[in-house]
Amino acid sequence: MTKVFKTIGLIGKPHHTGTNKTLKRLHHWLSMQGYEVLVEERVASEIGVHVRSVDLLQIGESCDLAIVVGGDGNMLGAARVLARFDIGVIGVNRGNLGFLTDLPPDTFEEALGKVLQGDFDTEHRFLLESEVHRHGELKSSNTAVNETVLHPGKIAHMIEFEVYIDDKFMYSQRADGMIVSTPTGSTAYALSAGGAILTPNLEALILVPMFPHTLSCRPIVVDASCTIKLVVSPDNGDTLEVSCDGHVALPVLPGDEIIIRRSQERLRLIHPKGYNYFHVLRNKLGWGSKLF
Repeated sequence: MTKVFKTIGLIGKPHHTGTNKTLKRLHHWLSMQGYEVLVEERVASEIGVHVRSVDLLQIGESCDLAIVVGGDGNMLGAARVLARFDIGVIGVNRGNLGFLTDLPPDTFEEALGKVLQGDFDTEHRFLLESEVHRHGELKSSNTAVNETVLHPGKIAHMIEFEVYIDDKFMYSQRADGMIVSTPTGSTAYALSAGGAILTPNLEALILVPMFPHTLSCRPIVVDASCTIKLVVSPDNGDTLEVSCDGHVALPVLPGDEIIIRRSQERLRLIHPKGYNYFHVLRNKLGWGSKLF
């Protein structure tokens, strides 16, 4: 039988006992079936066996499939790098909620075996590209799978900024910040801030103000093709931050402009056959079961 995937990369949460246990089982199980297995260098030394240690970029360049062991945070970190490559990504949940990680850590063999035989669903998730401009010059940029957030930094306080959609002025805002989220991120920080859940197939973004200083300001959904510009008031006295997925922080000064747009990169998620997004929502968010 021709293998759908030939070279498989293993990525995991470093220094985590449960993750190490699952990675060891995965490495042994895949190797016994004749797959070439590459292990991300941050966890390779912890597996305790002879493995091929590579960096994340090499996994993207060389592998057909990447298996991420950990929580959604680990998946997000890997996804921001792997989305630029034509590689499938599947997750083994060793975190809490695990919206992006489908496989159970202790009984992954059956479901993963079917995936490796070609019995799987594919889903594409788009990313955000965020740039900080100062006096017309690009100062920093990064990508996000979930959301880009403008916020004051370590101490929460009200800031002032303007919001433009495709260079059209929408409103001025006094708030603790602004969340710009993809449908993937709509079940993360944006949901906690009162935003709506967007199904992953939507080509849309949701803007969620954080504790706005007016009751009339509500989350708004715009087309994903829109370019969003946040202009920080020059009267803000402190250095602010733009956070990408809560992992990457870009410094922002008063008067800076933050440009947020849909990235050309897309994450190719692999799901076991029969994946149902609404089942995931019911399971992860504790929604009630059917009454009849």
